[in-house]
Amino acid sequence: MSKLSYEDKINIYNERKNGETRINLSKKYLIGKDKIDYLTRLIDKHGYDILRTTKNRKFNNYEKEQIINRVLLGGETVLSVSIDEGLLSNGILFNWIREYKKMGYNIVERKRGRPTMNKKESKPKKNETLEEENERLKKENLYLKAELEYSKKLRAVVQARKNQQQKKK
Repeated sequence: MSKLSYEDKINIYNERKNGETRINLSKKYLIGKDKIDYLTRLIDKHGYDILRTTKNRKFNNYEKEQIINRVLLGGETVLSVSIDEGLLSNGILFNWIREYKKMGYNIVERKRGRPTMNKKESKPKKNETLEEENERLKKENLYLKAELEYSKKLRAVVQARKNQQQKKK
């Protein structure tokens, strides 16, 4: 439903309440019939204000666990719990439950963003033989040579750009 604008969602709801069929709305807005039903039930329960979100609503671990337990332990359906809690899609709850089971019935907060790259430093081992030390130093030397070549080429490119800019003036 994220590809639909706020106005589209309201139009879908109003047209559905005025007797438009799910199939026609599905073709018109290019979304599934189940999404239309979900949207109508969501607006019936919470009103138009549930659609006025400028950013995603966040749930802490305790809230997520309570919602998941309503489905797993309470025997309620995913659809009814999603509508009751005001989730913009029932797929959100399906994903939470899948992750919950995958993590061994623990709520683990997903880390966002790109993971940092840790630079691998070659540390000398205490019981390193002469051949192993030699091999490690060769690899380290090769890495440093490549790094030096890269910085030389980068410096040359920057210098060439400066020269070009001076010629234009």
